[in-house]
Amino acid sequence: MIRGADIIVQSLIAEQVEYIFGYPGGAIMPVYDALYDYHERIKHVLTRHEQGAIHAAQGYARVSGKVGVALATSGPGATNLITGLADALIDSTPLVCITGQVAAHLLGSDAFQETDVVGISMPGTKWNYQVRHAADIAPAIAKGFHIARSGRPGPVLIDITKNAQIELAEMQYTPCTYIRSYRPYVPISAERVAEAAALIDAAERPYLLFGQGCLSVRQMKS
Repeated sequence: MIRGADIIVQSLIAEQVEYIFGYPGGAIMPVYDALYDYHERIKHVLTRHEQGAIHAAQGYARVSGKVGVALATSGPGATNLITGLADALIDSTPLVCITGQVAAHLLGSDAFQETDVVGISMPGTKWNYQVRHAADIAPAIAKGFHIARSGRPGPVLIDITKNAQIELAEMQYTPCTYIRSYRPYVPISAERVAEAAALIDAAERPYLLFGQGCLSVRQMKS
């Protein structure tokens, strides 16, 4: 049995995360305390603002082809991630953002720095989820990484209450490879590809615009 904060860090290590970008605060402090015990296995990059953290995670994801990870506290710390989330969704950048939240029994009470970050971030994420119990942390992180990197890559936000970070639970991490309600890969129609090729062949002045998605596919294949 280990603390939820340790489960968070060990789950990230299990996903082969090398760097985390973040800025500490009260609701995420148990995770920062846990990071000290794993400093030889995972590196934390301290930024001066949460928006800087998520943009740094974006840059890392684009350069490395891996999932970028950002940490932030509750309230204004979490809301400072919104611009980066929207940018990552538009540019197909795989991110997993972990935010601290007030204790579960305080949700909905207008507690200090309580913000409905799940509701606020919903339009700017592929998936977001609030964890209220330590036993649910590892499955949520595994699911988050699968959604962030599969199909069209994008950002995921996992909001974890402070009580879940300090509760004890068993560490059982199983990477996620399938979600029943999630179908990220659309079947390719050979007929439509042939039609598109015929149009390009017949064009006198064809114009092709390639975006970030082509680079992402190339990185995933390499």
